[in-house]
Amino acid sequence: PADQEGPYYTPDTPERTSLIDEGMQGKKLILAGYVLTADCLPIPTAWLDFWQADVNGEYDNEGYTLRGHQFTDNKGRYYLETILPGEYPQRPIEHIHVKLQIPGGEVFTTQLYFPIQPVNGLTVQLEDKGDHFLAYFNFIMK
Repeated sequence: PADQEGPYYTPDTPERTSLIDEGMQGKKLILAGYVLTADCLPIPTAWLDFWQADVNGEYDNEGYTLRGHQFTDNKGRYYLETILPGEYPQRPIEHIHVKLQIPGGEVFTTQLYFPIQPVNGLTVQLEDKGDHFLAYFNFIMK
C-alpha cells in the first residue's frame, strides 16, 4: 500500500546499493527483495529511491547521507545496504521511505516498517544475524 512521503524527500539522489558511509554509526541492515507484478512476474529496471533517518533519528536535508536510488536487475531483484534507522520525536516509529516506479508507470511512494512496530502490508521480515540485520520485502505492483 501507498504511504506518506513525509517532509524530507530530496530528488536526484546518487545511484548506489549501499547507503553506508565510512564511520557511520548504527547496526548494519541489509534489505533485499523483488519488485513483481500482481501475477508474481519480475519487473526488471524498476526504479527504487530510498531515504531514511540516521541512528539518532536525524535526516540529512543538505546532502545525500542515507539517500540513494537503484534499479532492479533482470530478475526484478534489489539489494540495499544501510543501517537500522532511528526514531525521531515527531514520528516515533522506525521506517525507511521508498519511491518506486516501474517502467512506463507512475511514481509510487510508501514506507517500510519493522516487526517491533508492524504496519499492515508494509512490515519487513527481519532476521538478527548478530553483526547485522537481514530484512526481506517484496513489492507487488498492481
